[in-house]
Amino acid sequence: IAGSISTLRLDVLQTNGDSEVKTPRDALWYLLNEQPHEQYTATSHWDNKVSEQLLRGDGFTWIRRRMNGSVAALQPLPWGAVQPWRMPDGAVRYYITMPEFGVTTWLEPSDILHFPGHGFDGVRSMSVIAYGAKNAIGNALAMDDYSGKFFANGAHPSFILEAADKMGEEQIARLQTAFQNKYSGSENFHRTPLVLTEGLKARELSLSAEDAQLLEARKFQVVDIARAFGVPPHSIGETSGASAVGAGYEQQARDFVMHTLRLHIKRLEQELNRKLFPRDTGKFVRFDLGDLIEGDSKAQAEYNRAALGGPGTGFGWMTVNEVRKGKGLPPVEGGDVIFDPSKPQATPQPEGATP
Repeated sequence: IAGSISTLRLDVLQTNGDSEVKTPRDALWYLLNEQPHEQYTATSHWDNKVSEQLLRGDGFTWIRRRMNGSVAALQPLPWGAVQPWRMPDGAVRYYITMPEFGVTTWLEPSDILHFPGHGFDGVRSMSVIAYGAKNAIGNALAMDDYSGKFFANGAHPSFILEAADKMGEEQIARLQTAFQNKYSGSENFHRTPLVLTEGLKARELSLSAEDAQLLEARKFQVVDIARAFGVPPHSIGETSGASAVGAGYEQQARDFVMHTLRLHIKRLEQELNRKLFPRDTGKFVRFDLGDLIEGDSKAQAEYNRAALGGPGTGFGWMTVNEVRKGKGLPPVEGGDVIFDPSKPQATPQPEGATP
């Protein structure tokens, strides 16, 4: 989730009547998309904040302003360095403590970007791990520990050593220690043959990872944790399902954007809009989801063909140059006209071409 969001471009737009217009790239655009603070790239900043939001419940960024009120920098704050506190009058203050930088202060809500997670109560949010995946992650950690020990011992089946005569406790302890030192551990597995004397016999217990259903259980925990975060399993490498390829994969990817990423993105956008722009300016920010929701090349071609309009298709709602701009291509002469089947249309010409 954090990785996907951190790669998106954040546009600054201005309302113009009923339409929206992208504003020219300025200092604020640079802070949001390139370098919010001298120690961070924008990708690192958004990855950090969304990760904290998911794992801890909240992410915090300090809005460092100039004397005239303009934004000079967006400084990410460690989750543990920020303590929101509700005052007796209902207002909230944010106490910042970073001894390593000599910073101990408090901020008004207008000077800090507070990116909340699920269950926000005005002060703190709920961590996905603590409230949605605690048992699943605990089980996964336990299985990691077990499988680590299992394979550290060479993934070797257990043995029972049988003696024809009775053995004393000291003899049993010495035999167990000698056997463990010689045959336990992956470095000793299949290294030397097992030689038994004095009438001893070894009987194998055929216990394996598969018999203990370890592998299946670990696969289930992967899916269970992904479910808590709203992530399709194929996004984290679990591709055993039949729907993880072809059209099923593409649909799951689109569902991930529409039903998981959009929620987190909307939280980020609304917090940025209410803290960075006065209410009456008509300015706002929006993440560009174009790269994430585009289909394959065939689907894109069909969409663009419908958007441009034409015989048998009817009115268009995009111009040739708008489509070209979305692909990073330069405009062409005559490419700024919306198709209208009732009017003759000029054929757009590439730059430098003679009509």
